[in-house]
Amino acid sequence: MKLDSAREVGADYAAVAALLQIGAEIGVDQVLDSGRTFGTADLAEATGLPQDRLKEYVHALASAGLVTAEDGNDLYRASDDYPDWRHEVGYLSWALTANSPFLQNARAFLSDSGSAADDHQRDGRRVAVSSRWIGDRAFYPAVVERVVAADARHVVDLGAGAAGLLIGLLDQDDRRTGVAVDLSPAACAAAREAAGRAGVDDRLQVIERSVESLITDPSPLEGADVIQACFVMHDVLQNESVFDDVLRTCRKALAPGGVLAVVDAVSYGQETRERKFSALFTYLHANFMGIKLPTADQWVEKFRNAGFSDVECVSNIMPGGRLFVATK
Repeated sequence: MKLDSAREVGADYAAVAALLQIGAEIGVDQVLDSGRTFGTADLAEATGLPQDRLKEYVHALASAGLVTAEDGNDLYRASDDYPDWRHEVGYLSWALTANSPFLQNARAFLSDSGSAADDHQRDGRRVAVSSRWIGDRAFYPAVVERVVAADARHVVDLGAGAAGLLIGLLDQDDRRTGVAVDLSPAACAAAREAAGRAGVDDRLQVIERSVESLITDPSPLEGADVIQACFVMHDVLQNESVFDDVLRTCRKALAPGGVLAVVDAVSYGQETRERKFSALFTYLHANFMGIKLPTADQWVEKFRNAGFSDVECVSNIMPGGRLFVATK
C-alpha cells in the first residue's frame, strides 16, 4: 500500500471509530445498528439529550457518509456500508476503548499487576459493545450456522454480553427460546433493553451471574440444545479445575446430542492474517488479566477430557479466534 493511501485509510478508521464510540457512549448505537429510519427527535427520546446537540452529531455522521438523509425531513438511515465500517472499527474499539484501563495504566500493571487489576477494571458494557461490533461479521455467523444445523429450540449463551447474538437467533425462529448469562450488570441491563426492542423478551431470560456459579446451580443450562460461549471461557481458565468442572457441567446439562459451541482465542496465532491482532490479544490477557491462552490443540484436549464424544476446531473466523464444536 502506498504511504498516502495508508494515511487516508488510517485516518478514516480513526474517525469512524471515534464517531461510533461516541454513539455507543451516549446510547444511540442501537438506533443506528437497527437500520431503521430515525430522526433527531427519536435520538433525543432514546438518550434524554438535547435535540440540538444531537443534530450536530448526526450532521457529523452524515458528513462522514455513515448515515444518509431521507427527503430532507430530518430523517436519516444508516448508510449501506455502515455495518462494514462498524465491524472493522470494532477491533479498534476493543483494543483502545474496552481495554483503556490497561493501556492508560500500563506502568502500574507491569509493576504490580495484582494491585493494578483491582484498581483499574474494564467497563463491561464497553467490552460487550466492541465484541458485538466484531462478532456480527466475524464469529456470529459461524455460531448461527451451528445452531440452525442442530435445529436448536433452546439456546443458552454464556457471557452473553448485550445478547446480540442470542436475540438474533430468537428473532430468526419464533419457536426458539434462550437464556443469556452474564456477570456484568451493565451488560445484562443492555440485553434486557435490546430484547424488549426486538420483541423477544418473552422468550429470553437474562440471568446476572458468573459462569463458574453454574457448577453448583446448573439450572439455567438444563435441557439446552446448544450452549454457546463467545470469548468467555478463557476467563474461566484462570482456575483450570473450575474450568474442567464447567465443561463437565455443560455436557451433563445438554439435551441428548446437544452441542457446546465455544468461540475463543488461541495463544499467539501464527497465520499471516491474524498475527498482529492475536499478538495483542494474547499479550493483554497474559500480562494484564492473568490469563494464559491455550493453543488450539490444548483447547481440543480439554473438551475431550470433559467427556465430549466429538470435538471440531474451525479456523478462519477472526484473527486469533477459533470455533470449537463439542458434541455430547
